Amino acid sequence: MFKFIFIRLILPLLLFLVLRYVLKSISASMKTATVPEQRGKVPPARSGGELKKDPVCGTYVSAEAAVTREVAGEVVHFCSPACRDKYRG
Repeated sequence: MFKFIFIRLILPLLLFLVLRYVLKSISASMKTATVPEQRGKVPPARSGGELKKDPVCGTYVSAEAAVTREVAGEVVHFCSPACRDKYRG
């Protein structure tokens, strides 16, 4: 009787828990491996300074952190390259 319970219930449960632990460990190690690569690509946000309004989406962005484009001799500030590309002015 004990052998039947062990083989049919306890053994599959133990195998499931071990497999779950291994998969979670692999997933966690993959997440931490990609974080340092992304940190190097994203510039640090600066606070303070003059705010400029993005003419495409209306978001206010710091003049230092803005993506700029010169249009008719005037510098226009954008929140992202996507908004810069959409602008027709």
